Amino acid sequence: MQIFSPSADTWFRAGLAAFAVLVAALALVGGGYARSEYLTQVGWTRDQQVPFSHKHHVGDLGIDCRYCHTSVETATRAGLPPTHTCMTCHSQVWTGAPMLAPVRKSLATGEPLHWRRVAQLPDYVYFDHSIHVDRGVACVECHGRVDRMPLTWRAKAFEMKFCLDCHRDPAPHLRPPEQVTRMDWSDWSEDRAEAFGMAAMRRFHVEPARLDSCEICHR
Repeated sequence: MQIFSPSADTWFRAGLAAFAVLVAALALVGGGYARSEYLTQVGWTRDQQVPFSHKHHVGDLGIDCRYCHTSVETATRAGLPPTHTCMTCHSQVWTGAPMLAPVRKSLATGEPLHWRRVAQLPDYVYFDHSIHVDRGVACVECHGRVDRMPLTWRAKAFEMKFCLDCHRDPAPHLRPPEQVTRMDWSDWSEDRAEAFGMAAMRRFHVEPARLDSCEICHR
């Protein structure tokens, strides 16, 4: 007595093939999603109360990052500018500009401006700006060429791989600490950067073998 029909084997093989195609498709879709700008938010801007242009302030006017991000050298957080920092200039220039109305209102009412962070790390990640700045990790390494950004966007995917790649091979990413806010390093060749970085690692006793320990970033 025949239990299965003559076509059962064909249907079984077709089912296996369809299952394999489905698994491969899910893997491709999942991998694409994990690397997508939708998930990493690379290149995305965020709506702000004031459409602040780093291109104008940093690129055109040459204002140093530390003028607004005052705690970047001394604290874990770089700090966001309070209203009076904006008004040191805008009490004299662009005093009636409509786009600066929130700044004037903030000064009058004492209500701080609410800036939405672009380079936001998850709560389970510990990051200290001051130690990176002190060792010579330039702002451009993580934040990109903000001097070219009319509106600020996320330049890098702040994934664990991004941090580990730098922690495991810090030398190419190190610069003179007094120049960390410099944006353009095109005059530095790879060999020069590597040589300087190796010297900086010796100077600051940077040990890559310790920098990829879990407790460095997850405390």
